[in-house]
Amino acid sequence: MNFNKLVRDKIPEILESKGSKIKTHICDDQEYLTRLRDKLLEEVNEFLEDETVEELADVLEVVYSLAKTKNINKDDLEKIRKEKSEKRGGFDEKIILVEATRVEL
Repeated sequence: MNFNKLVRDKIPEILESKGSKIKTHICDDQEYLTRLRDKLLEEVNEFLEDETVEELADVLEVVYSLAKTKNINKDDLEKIRKEKSEKRGGFDEKIILVEATRVEL
């Protein structure tokens, strides 16, 4: 089978332990960023099809990896998320903006 996609670090080892013959390569930083973006879309789509905590955790794992490529650690990411939530709110109140005459956020 041909996969040609970014996989979790232990996947090749797991496949080999089950008798699979595999071929891999290590990508450079630019390809890694491109593949992470592709993986984010893949994981979001998988979550949308099967809304389990495991699929949501996969999305988060890719987000953390993307943050790491931008030298943003998990604590800083969470701090920024909290600051934005405190300043602009979250999505808990389920508000749909239907119309606005003037928008300056």
